[in-house]
Amino acid sequence: MRRIYLAGGIVAVALGALGAFLPLMPTVPFLLLAVYCFARSNPEWERRILDHPHWGPQIRDWRERRAISRRAKTMAIGAMTVGAVFTWYTLGHPWYWISIAILLVCGSWIATRNE
Repeated sequence: MRRIYLAGGIVAVALGALGAFLPLMPTVPFLLLAVYCFARSNPEWERRILDHPHWGPQIRDWRERRAISRRAKTMAIGAMTVGAVFTWYTLGHPWYWISIAILLVCGSWIATRNE
């Protein structure tokens, strides 16, 4: 089971790294998954993520208080809005409704989290 968690953590870090460079893909949710997996397979790698100067504070805030900073909320909802507009212009009707639904559901959930 430990190897499965380790593999899951590695895949999650890879997806998080992609999210750091691709504007419409999230980073922190994948790093949260990686920390969860590494806590069960490789505590040293878990610690390295938690001690990261940029991503660590966001992950610790979520772990300790289930909180998302105002800046992170704004960035996440803004990225989803850009994605919905992009879908509107590139794919059009009826596909943009999927992006709008994601924006409404996920954006509402993000907006209501603690700061």
